[in-house]
Amino acid sequence: MPGIEAWLAQVPPITRAWMVLAVLVSVAVQCQLITPLQLYFSVDTAVYKSEVWRALTTFLYFGPLGIDFVFHMFFFMRYSRMLEESSFAHRKADYLWLLILSAGILLALSPLFSLPFLSSPLAFVPIYFWSRRHPTTQISLFGLITITAPYLPGALIGFSWVLNGSWRAAASDLLGCAVGHIWWFLWDVWGREMVGGPGFWSRAPDALRRVVGED
Repeated sequence: MPGIEAWLAQVPPITRAWMVLAVLVSVAVQCQLITPLQLYFSVDTAVYKSEVWRALTTFLYFGPLGIDFVFHMFFFMRYSRMLEESSFAHRKADYLWLLILSAGILLALSPLFSLPFLSSPLAFVPIYFWSRRHPTTQISLFGLITITAPYLPGALIGFSWVLNGSWRAAASDLLGCAVGHIWWFLWDVWGREMVGGPGFWSRAPDALRRVVGED
């Protein structure tokens, strides 16, 4: 399938890797090769039962193949790609570091909100981050309404609520926006006004840079 391979080659590496792994995991669940019970995160299973892989797989399962899966994957891929190509161009280690830090916060908060799967909240971090860094950009949603970028996360949360018919799905996305706001504030507002430049949290450790080939 040269068309798909050519398209994937154009997607920046961090977004591409996350997207491909997420699709493979959902396909594996759909084919009953694995079950969601093997993927969810809880402190009891991940820590006390040493099933540490759950700290990763919880961010890779976007649910069964369906409309909600397509909805979240489309908007995650679109705005993660745009963020990686703009603010993090040639800085894939820093972008991965942003996601790792965000994942750490979500793992710590998950027991408080009873969220076994954290893929959707993490996907909303780059969506929120991008929207705050492009405050004047006009966006057309499904050809129905036109909004400016800062209203994008709220609009998507509203669509998610309608799509799922449950506030819980929207609440998990809202948590991702809250984490995204923390990092946007620390990276852009605090770093600019209080530190006078990028803070230590905005630069990936040297070890991570070597892993992704940016040493």
